[in-house]
Amino acid sequence: MPSHPRLIPSIEQLRQRPSVQRLEARYGRDATVQALRDEAAALRRQLAAEEVGVRDAADAAARIEAGLAPRLDVALSPSLRPVINATGVIVHTNLGRAPLSRSAIDRVAAVAAGYTNLEYDLAAGRRGSRTVHASALVARLTGAEDAVVVNNNAAAVLLTLAALAAGREVIISRGELVEIGGGFRVPDVLRQSGAILREVGTTNRTRADDYAAALTDRTALLLRVHPSNFRIEGFTERPSLAKLVGVGERAGVPVVEDIGSGCLQSIAGIEAEPTVGASIAAGVAVCTFSGDKLLGGPQAGVIAGRRATLEPIRSHPLMRAVRVDKLTYAALEATLHDHATGRGGVPVVRMIEASVARIEARAETLRTRTAAIGAPTVSVVATEATIGGGSTPGITLPSRALALETVDRSAAALAAALRAGVPPVVGRIAGDRLLLDLRTVDPLEDENLAQAISNAARTTEGA
Repeated sequence: MPSHPRLIPSIEQLRQRPSVQRLEARYGRDATVQALRDEAAALRRQLAAEEVGVRDAADAAARIEAGLAPRLDVALSPSLRPVINATGVIVHTNLGRAPLSRSAIDRVAAVAAGYTNLEYDLAAGRRGSRTVHASALVARLTGAEDAVVVNNNAAAVLLTLAALAAGREVIISRGELVEIGGGFRVPDVLRQSGAILREVGTTNRTRADDYAAALTDRTALLLRVHPSNFRIEGFTERPSLAKLVGVGERAGVPVVEDIGSGCLQSIAGIEAEPTVGASIAAGVAVCTFSGDKLLGGPQAGVIAGRRATLEPIRSHPLMRAVRVDKLTYAALEATLHDHATGRGGVPVVRMIEASVARIEARAETLRTRTAAIGAPTVSVVATEATIGGGSTPGITLPSRALALETVDRSAAALAAALRAGVPPVVGRIAGDRLLLDLRTVDPLEDENLAQAISNAARTTEGA
């Protein structure tokens, strides 16, 4: 059987084939030609190693053609893909945190389609400032005088400290010198901002008098950090925010609070989480928080507080490095509007407040549906979901999950098959079962989830 590499047609000959021309129309000439070269080179290597044989030029062309579409798909497919989150972690950092509301998605699409007044004052007919966007809605929802939006909450803290405390001291409790995640440590942020760290109290007990005793003429502000991803229990003490503000007011020193989670309102099931409004009402000069945690919007950091205090923050040179674009403003304003109107459109809030009875009813429907299409053994089990995203430490929510088991395949193999599907499904393994927690699955995705389970079952059966 002939197998000489010269049997491989030229790239131009291959481009004349109808299927290749269709791929070229879809992917473009350059990408298609490169893929043809790569496939031809791969076939030459196989022929040289005598791994395959070809009958003639037509056979060689067919082999190249067969690998062309998959190669182009891999080379040009976006790496960022939608997934179904069945982990039971609502604000899942690895999965993009908060899903956007329908109104936020529509608003982003509308703004993305054309030009906007991002930095243009329509009333005055001249250049404006992008930092004014979303500020009115934040003020309405929190009671703050003003607000500035940056690209995440770490940037919000960094910018605030750089603008208000560079070269001066910031007093903070030792119990709040935390690492929030991903290497984000409060002491490191303080150093990067140019501020000087002044620790007071102990890890488990800090009093208002500790802050007062540390005040000097070099003190720029008092910093309070909400322990959003851990909890200290037992022999503990921490001054109330009102007491801390009182210490600052008597010394003429502002208080800055980082509450992280961005909770704007009391949410059923996590009523103990501090709200931005309560922080502002207590008298802090600045409150920083995330847009993509309990607020349920896009990744953003919001700096809310007194207008006079925010002016040096808004005009600081670092602001240009951490500012957000028109799409973030669009999504954030739409999410804030959802909160302001109380229409219940924010997915994170909806997931937290979903009743166990409703989740169980969906689980039973899916169990019946997957049994009918020949899925693995599926049962409905009680689980505990979490908020995640560095918020509400120690709080869990009762939930229900589909527990998947197969006789001859491990839970890990089944989980891998689900992740390889379209769309990928991410669950969690408990013991020898794969759990798909429905509290974090949008009801509109239930049919896709059922089909994904069926597809994964067939994949593992054929493995």
